[in-house]
Amino acid sequence: MTPTLALRDSTTMLRRNLLHARRYPSLTLNILLTPIVLLLLFVYVFGDVMSAGIDGGGADRAGYIAYLVPGILMMTIGASPTGTAISVSMDMTEGIIARFRTMAIHRGAVLIGHVVASVLQAIISVVLVGAVAVAIGFRSTDATALDWLAAFGLLTLVAVAFTWIAVGIGLAGPNAEAAGNNALPLIILPLISSAFVPIDAMPGWFQPIAEYQPFTPAIETLRGLLLGTEIGDNGWITLIWCLGLTALGYHWSNSLFRRDPK
Repeated sequence: MTPTLALRDSTTMLRRNLLHARRYPSLTLNILLTPIVLLLLFVYVFGDVMSAGIDGGGADRAGYIAYLVPGILMMTIGASPTGTAISVSMDMTEGIIARFRTMAIHRGAVLIGHVVASVLQAIISVVLVGAVAVAIGFRSTDATALDWLAAFGLLTLVAVAFTWIAVGIGLAGPNAEAAGNNALPLIILPLISSAFVPIDAMPGWFQPIAEYQPFTPAIETLRGLLLGTEIGDNGWITLIWCLGLTALGYHWSNSLFRRDPK
């Protein structure tokens, strides 16, 4: 099959998944509301207390908003692929994949449609959460246009990496409920990262858990781009994590997809 036909089939599957998201908005809405609720909760309920762990206790609520928002944006990216895992599992268990296998379409178009649709939804969710953040006082005065472009690229790269992992989770799950439960680490990992407080403010035994995971370097890189803080090695670590997870998720997903449908 030529690349043109593969692109056409992938576009068709992308349109299909976007139509599904529009017809069943409750899952997307629930995933979007979670980071917004956490943002408002930690700013207006815990903001004064949590800011004590920022800048040696010298930060105010505005300073904590600046610290918190990059973590919430990355959490939004982590939560979005959960819906993809459920959607992929539903496709596999409800028989539609068996029908696709009998049609003259590119085999990889089904998975590519899920991935692209999920990444687009994740970016839209980030924009909406970012708008709420700006409305409550977040400002990024030090970021240049190039920094914003790099931040957008970073968020997209992380979204692609975790979406491929979510596709694999959806294919491996015996049903949609199990796929949703198996995807929960994608939501939990940002909660135990540096999203809410710096790593050095955490208990000593917990610091390695927060430090040696993919979300912490990604969050610190995003903070550096938006707030001008030191990025250090976090940029390279994030890139390695994203490329590794993308390769793992891609090969895992294609291996599972080539098996007989459930």
